Amino acid sequence: MTSTTALSVKDGQTILDENFAEWVRALDLTVTEFSPKAAVLHMPLAPHLARVGGIVSGQALAALADTAMVLAAVAHAGEMRMFATTDLHTQFLRPGVGSAILCRAEVVRAGKALVFARAEMREETSDKLVASATATFYAP
Repeated sequence: MTSTTALSVKDGQTILDENFAEWVRALDLTVTEFSPKAAVLHMPLAPHLARVGGIVSGQALAALADTAMVLAAVAHAGEMRMFATTDLHTQFLRPGVGSAILCRAEVVRAGKALVFARAEMREETSDKLVASATATFYAP
Protein backbone atom coordinates (compact mmCIF):
# COMPACT_ATOMS: atom_id res chain seq x y z
CA MET A 1 0.00 0.00 0.00
CA THR A 2 3.02 2.29 0.23
CA SER A 3 3.68 4.40 -2.85
CA THR A 4 7.20 4.85 -4.20
CA THR A 5 6.59 8.61 -4.24
CA ALA A 6 8.14 10.28 -1.21
CA LEU A 7 6.33 13.30 0.15
CA SER A 8 8.35 16.11 1.72
CA VAL A 9 7.96 17.86 5.08
CA LYS A 10 6.61 20.82 3.10
CA ASP A 11 4.01 18.51 1.50
CA GLY A 12 2.99 17.31 4.96
CA GLN A 13 2.57 20.88 6.24
CA THR A 14 0.52 21.81 3.16
CA ILE A 15 -1.73 18.78 3.65
CA LEU A 16 -2.23 19.75 7.30
CA ASP A 17 -2.92 23.40 6.47
CA GLU A 18 -5.34 22.69 3.62
CA ASN A 19 -7.28 19.66 4.87
CA PHE A 20 -7.77 19.88 8.63
CA ALA A 21 -10.39 21.78 10.58
CA GLU A 22 -9.70 25.32 11.71
CA TRP A 23 -9.70 24.32 15.39
CA VAL A 24 -7.03 21.67 14.66
CA ARG A 25 -4.94 24.28 12.85
CA ALA A 26 -5.37 26.53 15.93
CA LEU A 27 -3.10 24.05 17.76
CA ASP A 28 -0.28 25.71 15.75
CA LEU A 29 1.15 22.37 14.62
CA THR A 30 4.36 22.17 12.60
CA VAL A 31 5.32 19.08 10.62
CA THR A 32 8.99 18.33 11.37
CA GLU A 33 9.23 14.85 9.80
CA PHE A 34 7.11 13.34 7.05
CA SER A 35 8.17 10.03 5.54
CA PRO A 36 6.69 6.59 4.89
CA LYS A 37 8.19 5.55 8.25
CA ALA A 38 6.75 8.31 10.47
CA ALA A 39 5.25 11.74 10.83
CA VAL A 40 6.41 14.04 13.62
CA LEU A 41 4.46 17.11 14.72
CA HIS A 42 5.53 19.93 17.02
CA MET A 43 2.83 21.56 19.19
CA PRO A 44 3.93 24.63 21.17
CA LEU A 45 2.28 24.86 24.57
CA ALA A 46 0.28 28.04 25.08
CA PRO A 47 -2.33 29.29 27.57
CA HIS A 48 -5.24 28.45 25.25
CA LEU A 49 -4.26 24.75 25.43
CA ALA A 50 -3.96 24.61 29.23
CA ARG A 51 -6.44 23.15 31.66
CA VAL A 52 -6.73 23.86 35.37
CA GLY A 53 -3.27 23.52 36.89
CA GLY A 54 -1.48 24.88 33.83
CA ILE A 55 -0.95 21.55 32.05
CA VAL A 56 -1.87 20.84 28.45
CA SER A 57 -5.43 19.56 28.11
CA GLY A 58 -6.11 15.97 27.20
CA GLN A 59 -8.31 17.12 24.32
CA ALA A 60 -5.35 18.95 22.74
CA LEU A 61 -3.13 15.87 23.15
CA ALA A 62 -5.77 13.57 21.64
CA ALA A 63 -6.22 15.93 18.67
CA LEU A 64 -2.43 16.11 18.24
CA ALA A 65 -2.14 12.31 18.23
CA ASP A 66 -5.06 11.80 15.84
CA THR A 67 -3.70 14.42 13.43
CA ALA A 68 -0.18 12.99 13.53
CA MET A 69 -1.45 9.45 12.92
CA VAL A 70 -3.58 10.58 9.95
CA LEU A 71 -0.54 12.34 8.49
CA ALA A 72 1.55 9.20 9.08
CA ALA A 73 -1.06 7.23 7.13
CA VAL A 74 -0.93 9.78 4.29
CA ALA A 75 2.88 9.68 4.21
CA HIS A 76 2.78 5.89 4.25
CA ALA A 77 0.35 5.91 1.30
CA GLY A 78 2.59 8.36 -0.55
CA GLU A 79 -0.34 10.56 -1.59
CA MET A 80 -3.14 12.61 -0.12
CA ARG A 81 -5.97 10.25 0.77
CA MET A 82 -8.91 10.62 3.08
CA PHE A 83 -8.76 8.61 6.30
CA ALA A 84 -11.65 8.40 8.75
CA THR A 85 -10.87 7.70 12.40
CA THR A 86 -12.84 4.66 13.53
CA ASP A 87 -11.11 4.16 16.88
CA LEU A 88 -8.83 6.35 18.98
CA HIS A 89 -7.38 5.32 22.32
CA THR A 90 -5.22 7.77 24.25
CA GLN A 91 -3.30 7.08 27.45
CA PHE A 92 -2.28 10.13 29.48
CA LEU A 93 0.86 9.19 31.39
CA ARG A 94 2.06 12.41 33.04
CA PRO A 95 1.19 16.11 33.03
CA GLY A 96 2.18 17.85 29.81
CA VAL A 97 4.23 20.90 30.75
CA GLY A 98 7.14 22.81 29.26
CA SER A 99 7.42 24.65 25.99
CA ALA A 100 6.17 22.10 23.44
CA ILE A 101 5.05 18.56 22.81
CA LEU A 102 6.52 16.44 20.01
CA CYS A 103 4.31 13.69 18.63
CA ARG A 104 5.82 10.86 16.60
CA ALA A 105 3.30 8.71 14.74
CA GLU A 106 3.79 5.63 12.60
CA VAL A 107 1.70 3.12 10.71
CA VAL A 108 1.72 -0.29 12.37
CA ARG A 109 -0.15 -2.02 9.56
CA ALA A 110 -1.93 -0.84 6.43
CA GLY A 111 -4.50 -3.13 4.85
CA LYS A 112 -6.89 -2.57 1.96
CA ALA A 113 -9.52 -0.78 4.03
CA LEU A 114 -8.06 -0.27 7.51
CA VAL A 115 -4.87 1.39 8.73
CA PHE A 116 -3.56 0.84 12.26
CA ALA A 117 -1.27 3.47 13.78
CA ARG A 118 0.39 4.45 17.04
CA ALA A 119 1.81 7.68 18.45
CA GLU A 120 3.98 8.86 21.31
CA MET A 121 3.85 12.38 22.71
CA ARG A 122 6.93 13.67 24.51
CA GLU A 123 7.79 16.94 26.21
CA GLU A 124 10.23 18.62 23.85
CA THR A 125 12.96 19.65 26.31
CA SER A 126 13.01 16.70 28.73
CA ASP A 127 11.92 14.01 26.21
CA LYS A 128 9.60 12.62 28.93
CA LEU A 129 6.73 10.53 27.61
CA VAL A 130 3.50 12.47 28.28
CA ALA A 131 0.96 10.33 26.42
CA SER A 132 0.59 7.56 23.89
CA ALA A 133 -2.20 6.69 21.49
CA THR A 134 -3.35 4.08 19.03
CA ALA A 135 -5.92 4.46 16.29
CA THR A 136 -7.64 2.65 13.48
CA PHE A 137 -8.53 4.51 10.30
CA TYR A 138 -10.86 3.55 7.49
CA ALA A 139 -9.43 4.29 4.06
CA PRO A 140 -12.40 4.53 1.68
